[in-house]
Amino acid sequence: MAKYVTVSAKIDEELRKRLTELGIKPSQVIRKSLEKEVEERMNQQLYEKAEKASKIISKVGKGTWIKAIRESREQR
Repeated sequence: MAKYVTVSAKIDEELRKRLTELGIKPSQVIRKSLEKEVEERMNQQLYEKAEKASKIISKVGKGTWIKAIRESREQR
């Protein structure tokens, strides 16, 4: 079972009034927004790491990769 913590945000009274009128629950919107932001940032970090790895991998010649793969297969 997941543990929960409380996160709060200050909004102006007019926005709160509009949320209430429209039946919008701020907690659901905040939760979804935070989940989306975390996913986007994690994807960005993964992309940046892949770019770094790509630069390193590109420095190694094609022949070296082929040799390493063949050696790995032979060890099985």
